[in-house]
Amino acid sequence: MLFARRDIEAAAAAAAAGQDDSSAAKRSKPESPAGARPTLTRTEGLAAAAVLALFVAGIFCIFLAAPRREFDQILRLPRSLADVRLLKENLAMYARDHQANFVLGYCSIYIFMQTFMIPGTIFMSLLAGALFGVVKGGILVVFTATAGASSCYFLSKLIGRPLVSWLWPERLRYFQSEIAKRKDKLLNYMLFLRITPTLPNTFINMASPIVDIPFHIFFAATLVGLIPASYITVKAGRALGDLKSVRDLYDFKTLVVLFLIGSVAVVPTILKRKRIYE
Repeated sequence: MLFARRDIEAAAAAAAAGQDDSSAAKRSKPESPAGARPTLTRTEGLAAAAVLALFVAGIFCIFLAAPRREFDQILRLPRSLADVRLLKENLAMYARDHQANFVLGYCSIYIFMQTFMIPGTIFMSLLAGALFGVVKGGILVVFTATAGASSCYFLSKLIGRPLVSWLWPERLRYFQSEIAKRKDKLLNYMLFLRITPTLPNTFINMASPIVDIPFHIFFAATLVGLIPASYITVKAGRALGDLKSVRDLYDFKTLVVLFLIGSVAVVPTILKRKRIYE
């Protein structure tokens, strides 16, 4: 009995010492800094690389199959209004003679830029208005913008959480709290965000899967909500010569109109809350 008691006491002491060492090790372990760069797992990195390679291969095949006349003048991404005006002159004849090839190439580039958050899609929208007019250009822009936003949504679902948390931590917390408060009228709120410039579209595309917005709601809000802004941009593309700056697209009057249109989307939510309080 004496030896058994000693063994029990020794085991208890060893367990206590091990617990103390474990606690000390946890306390001494350095914490990751708050502003640390995001790190992707090997699987996430491979998934992102595969998506990028798929896009690049698809665009390369499209341009290999396209007629190569004046490629040196049209294979440019517009970065300013001057670039858009120059491209309009160079592309007008090419788009008329090879419309199917041109539309396919235009859509692939637009979706690629939207998926990987490459700036310049607003100039692509202006170009669509300049080349195809308000109706055809508007349909083309809404289609490609919705497809690109959907592609960005799924890419963010794969690898977006560390990137969004690093790029927009405060905005993500705000967005998450707003979504949690509007679960019953989520489509109305998403329509309001899409129509009005309350939050950047890039952030909405990246953050939506992270805050658990269902894809069907995201898709419907994007498809409908982008129509007013796309109409304004495409219509401005018809008068590139009169446009001096991109800021002219969204002057005070235009912003007021967009907010009024967006407010219509949240009216059902406001009325429902009023009925509940009454």
